[in-house]
Amino acid sequence: MKKHFTFILLLFACILVHAAQVDTISVYAEKMKKEIKTVVIKPENYSKKKQYPVIYLLHGYSDNFAKWVNTVPAVKELATQYGILFVCPDGGYSSWYLDSPVDPEFQYESFITKDLINFIDKQYATIPNRNARAITGLSMGGHGGLYLAIRNRDVFAHAGSMSGAVDVLGTSKKYDLIKRIGKSYEEDPELWRSHSVAYLVESLNNKDLNLIIDCGVADFLYEMNAALHQKLIKLGIDHDYIERPGKHNWEYWANAIHYQVLYFSRNITKDER
Repeated sequence: MKKHFTFILLLFACILVHAAQVDTISVYAEKMKKEIKTVVIKPENYSKKKQYPVIYLLHGYSDNFAKWVNTVPAVKELATQYGILFVCPDGGYSSWYLDSPVDPEFQYESFITKDLINFIDKQYATIPNRNARAITGLSMGGHGGLYLAIRNRDVFAHAGSMSGAVDVLGTSKKYDLIKRIGKSYEEDPELWRSHSVAYLVESLNNKDLNLIIDCGVADFLYEMNAALHQKLIKLGIDHDYIERPGKHNWEYWANAIHYQVLYFSRNITKDER
């Protein structure tokens, strides 16, 4: 009985060691003058002697930095399977990952593309260049992944979206968007277009980014994702597009993340490991 009990303790200790691969850190946001909580998920065999690609994984509206790892613990297995780091920053409940032109408390584009990436590359064993750096997310975070990559092509080479709100004009009356952008769509249509992925893709040249877009056909954001897919085809922008049965929920995203990571891993391997 004593040996059996000892074995259970050792097994429990091993589980705790694996769980320790999830770090919760605070990173200072220079423009916002505050610390931002962030989760970093490392593979179980993480070593400072190696260098790892990084996927920045964004949460949706009203969630926080811990939502992905708590709701989809399989991301820890994916980190080990593909030898990558996940970085999950807090998006301020409803930041839309923008630098708000009217609210200094919401400067999340600058935070992620400057402060956070610089911190991660200094503190962790990353491959510190765009070819080994991807960004994606769900819903608001799907918008954020594409938005930040399109606007910062010198920072990211790979970007994705899961059930993304890829055209903010379609949700302009909800989700604090007017608070972040500062005016209604009717007051300044061009300002809104400049913050919407559906219009920003017009600035892309083919091969600027490796893009993957994924949305369930029963999702309330499906039509805007399908429209973005068609627009990218007309623009001649290569991308992967996935649609399948599914709604705007965690069951869908827990499945979708596997396809996103596979896509990123294949393209990062081509570029640099």
